[in-house]
Amino acid sequence: MIKIRNESAEVLYPEEDVVVIAAADLQELKRLALLNPRQRVRLCAHRSPNDRLHEMFIVHTRDCYVRPHKHLGKAESMAILEGEADVVLFHEDGSIRQIIPMGAPDSEKVFYQRLSEPIYHSLIIRTEFLVFHESTEGPFLRENTIFPDWAPAEQGDAAKKFIDRIELLTGKIGDCA
Repeated sequence: MIKIRNESAEVLYPEEDVVVIAAADLQELKRLALLNPRQRVRLCAHRSPNDRLHEMFIVHTRDCYVRPHKHLGKAESMAILEGEADVVLFHEDGSIRQIIPMGAPDSEKVFYQRLSEPIYHSLIIRTEFLVFHESTEGPFLRENTIFPDWAPAEQGDAAKKFIDRIELLTGKIGDCA
């Protein structure tokens, strides 16, 4: 793997000007995700939260809860490299707007999506690991990520109940890989 510095156990930044990622690097990211309490890790290809373009290689495990959120004033795209997930888009009131079943290109599912407007979104991971490339505009300003009151925080049992409710509403229970 390229030389990196740890912003945290979940966020890694490159120490090199040329960033290259190989399959072995993705395997290492999966290993690191398993070590984190929130079951995720991201390797940023950009050098700083202040960069204008943010590209990240992100790994979530099946047990990772992605709290619904939206980003003010920026577009965001994701391309699945490995695994499958449902991208759940929500209306402002928390009702489901759309579900996008996604997977790696060899799954024959949608593998790329882009949100050009601030839309509440979340992921339900369907495989042991989800590995994806995400691009968005910088700089990263924490206050521009909005979490709705209707979505539980990541602590406690409420997150699992929230996901179970979404799956009941969408008929996806038991549809895991």
